[in-house]
Amino acid sequence: MKIKFLGGAGEVTGSNYLITSGDNQVLVDCGLVQGGHYSEKHNFEKFDFDVNAIKAVFVTHAHIDHTGRLPKLYKEGYRGPVYSTAPTRDFAKELLLDSEDILFREAKREDQPPLYSKNDVDGVISIWKTINYGDEISIGNIKIKAHDAGHILGSCSYEVAADGRKTVFSGDLGNVNPPLIKEGELIVPDADYALIESAYGDRLHEHAEESRSILEDAIEETVRDGGVLMIPAFAMERAQEILFTIDELTRNKRIPPVPVFMDSPLAIKLTAVYKWYEDWFNPSVETLVKKGDSLFNFPGLKVTLTSEESKKIADVPAPKIIIAGSGMSHGGRIVRHEQLYLSDPKNAILFVGYQAKGSLGRRILDGAESVRVYDQEIPVRCKKVEIGGYSAHADQARLLRWLSPAAGSLKRVFVVQGDEDASRILAGKIRDEMAIDACVPAPGYEVELA
Repeated sequence: MKIKFLGGAGEVTGSNYLITSGDNQVLVDCGLVQGGHYSEKHNFEKFDFDVNAIKAVFVTHAHIDHTGRLPKLYKEGYRGPVYSTAPTRDFAKELLLDSEDILFREAKREDQPPLYSKNDVDGVISIWKTINYGDEISIGNIKIKAHDAGHILGSCSYEVAADGRKTVFSGDLGNVNPPLIKEGELIVPDADYALIESAYGDRLHEHAEESRSILEDAIEETVRDGGVLMIPAFAMERAQEILFTIDELTRNKRIPPVPVFMDSPLAIKLTAVYKWYEDWFNPSVETLVKKGDSLFNFPGLKVTLTSEESKKIADVPAPKIIIAGSGMSHGGRIVRHEQLYLSDPKNAILFVGYQAKGSLGRRILDGAESVRVYDQEIPVRCKKVEIGGYSAHADQARLLRWLSPAAGSLKRVFVVQGDEDASRILAGKIRDEMAIDACVPAPGYEVELA
């Protein structure tokens, strides 16, 4: 069995791995590269494989950096099956349609042809097949089994067996005790090789209770100062977890009454999908649902689906909370709110997810004195708050724990899907603390697993 690292090697985004065994070739993920611009030039390059030779694609989860080039694959002639869980398929449809619109506008600005069309998104969905955790699919002599990764609703790790070797692709791994979903499974104990994500491979998250306290304090301080709390939130999972926590704080009278705006059409659509899969939630949330509690809805919450409704948020006097996409501020409605509110010390911006290098969110978080927003230089005087515990990604301790059941069998671990420093630090920890060979593969690296 050979693995070629076509994306997600030496970088967080663009997850894309080619598995070859004999005459059989399958892909794990086909993601979009993201960074300073939503449409990075790499996304327009020709695939580094024969599209017609691919027999199946296995998707770990719905995020665009894992699915975003699937319509391009379809556009170039792929008609084989795409496999994932049912929630991943349904979330991916909404995310890909949203992505197509953003990519179209950016391609037009940069005088490039569109990466793909809405028809290509529909085409991908038409060949998409759903599987459940524990299901095993055979593609020739390659057997692929799905496990719960605990990252977002429906996310998978894949156990791949071929040529007498077993390799596990982690996908993105989830945090401990996630607020909404069940905690993910650990690696299978007899794995020979593993690809492990490393977005937070160099750091530890605070505990869930501490994260809740940070959010509570940020809301209380903003209300006291008469300011605006901006939360750039990824439309999937982060937005729903923040809503769930604010609902909890409101019900328990832990925060004062304050208007909360969910200003993300995509997050609103995805929240509706969540309600189709309430039996996938963790037991404590299922109990709330059975009691009749309405998830993602509480007094003071207003969803703003249209652009006109979004613009009217500016007319609502502070204090107020605005949850809007995108999560790294590289587009979406949050950018307009940042243009209005970054310069006022009474306001605050709360980061609850990973901020990739080159993104506007990362520049703000790293302490930029000013940032360029809509061709205007905006001073950054507001408070900056970061919560790691709401990240859907495992931290360093959780990543090492995920590997631990196979510590006696693993021959080598490939550290992927992280910034270079984070990946290198995690690889060093794996070597030093677990005595397992670990490396950070370069883009395009191909290895034959002996």
